Amino acid sequence: MSYASPVKRSITIAGHETALTLEPIFWDALTRAAAAANLPLNALVARIDAERIALPSPPNLASAVRQWLFANASH
Repeated sequence: MSYASPVKRSITIAGHETALTLEPIFWDALTRAAAAANLPLNALVARIDAERIALPSPPNLASAVRQWLFANASH
């Protein structure tokens, strides 16, 4: 296994840009998940963000993305 430092990218959610910092392995998984869902990457992140902010105590966006990827890894 190779360990890599997180990479920060700009993502547009609901018309505004936000920075999202993930390790490359998570960026790769997120890109594959978006392709599998036939969605642009920004649209998938926006969907995850909407689910996240609906929670009583939402985690930060990067944590929500990692958890979403882990929960959906078997699909």
